[in-house]
Amino acid sequence: MFYRENGQFKTSYKSDQQIFPIPQDRWAIVAIVALAFFAVPMMVDEYLFRAILIPFLILSLAALGVNILVGYCGQITLGAGAFMAVGAYAAYNFLIRVSGMPALGAILLGGLTAAAVGIVFGIPSLRVRGLYLAVATLAAQFFWDWAFLRVKWFTNDASSGSVSVADISVFGWTIDSPSDKYLFCLGILVIFSLMAKNMVRGSIGRQWMAIRDMDVAATVIGIRPMYAKLTAFAVSSFYVGVAGALWGFVHLGSWEPAAFSIDRSFQLLFMVIIGGMGAIAGSFFGAAFIVILPIFLNQLLPVIGGWFGLEVSIALVSHVEIMIFGALIAFFLIVEPHGIARLWSTGREKLRLWPFPH
Repeated sequence: MFYRENGQFKTSYKSDQQIFPIPQDRWAIVAIVALAFFAVPMMVDEYLFRAILIPFLILSLAALGVNILVGYCGQITLGAGAFMAVGAYAAYNFLIRVSGMPALGAILLGGLTAAAVGIVFGIPSLRVRGLYLAVATLAAQFFWDWAFLRVKWFTNDASSGSVSVADISVFGWTIDSPSDKYLFCLGILVIFSLMAKNMVRGSIGRQWMAIRDMDVAATVIGIRPMYAKLTAFAVSSFYVGVAGALWGFVHLGSWEPAAFSIDRSFQLLFMVIIGGMGAIAGSFFGAAFIVILPIFLNQLLPVIGGWFGLEVSIALVSHVEIMIFGALIAFFLIVEPHGIARLWSTGREKLRLWPFPH
């Protein structure tokens, strides 16, 4: 009964069009962000930072980029892992080849490089769609996997084929401890999430959704498909590229092309499908689910196997994880195509009416 709009009067367009029109929502988001910035670093140990929280933040940012393209613009992609790799390797080369380049600048330039590459591989979307577009983006995955593995310039002629980055520094703040890495990733995620929310609510976001719903009708009412699709590819690739740079610089520290294989592309697509296409919150729900599920299964399956006197191997846990992913994707596509975010939205709507049936 505390989640109501009764008595909340809006006297201007600005107050009516704000991101969270209900004060309870605004205060809840402020409380969550405050807890994430101030309480979590004091309560969480190093294992949770490295195994759950930092991967969750970075993959949420990558899923947010994929969701802009797939959920809001309706363009399929199977090459998100390649754009993460472009962002990571571009940021690495900017950092080592440009004298005095700050780490944050290298990360953002890596995202811009991924955006440029995304525009190039997004050009086929002007002529093809569906399965054909998926194959075109899949070509980007195979091409960049080959390039980063064979062209030694990208790895600064490293004989092992892998690259490494020492602890980075941002405005004099040395990011070396797990809590520092967590706060750095959290700050970037909050800023980029706010930017994405405002974009999808603005003119460009409405153009993306019009192209997604019916591109022919969108063209008739004056929307330029080339501009809308290529901007979606650019913004999506920028987000994914920044996430790739963070994955390499902050989470891994040392990586090789296998860190951004096609499995990563499918993983990000699964996040969007399970979390909810066309919803900013769906990116967070999907990333949380994908990050937590393997750890949960690794802890649960051996216990269940012990009850029945069975030995549960690591390979079995991996296979069960894949089976559960497939079953959940089929479930959400059939029962709730808009994913967990839609279930969350439905629950909020019912809460606003409870205990009344109307």
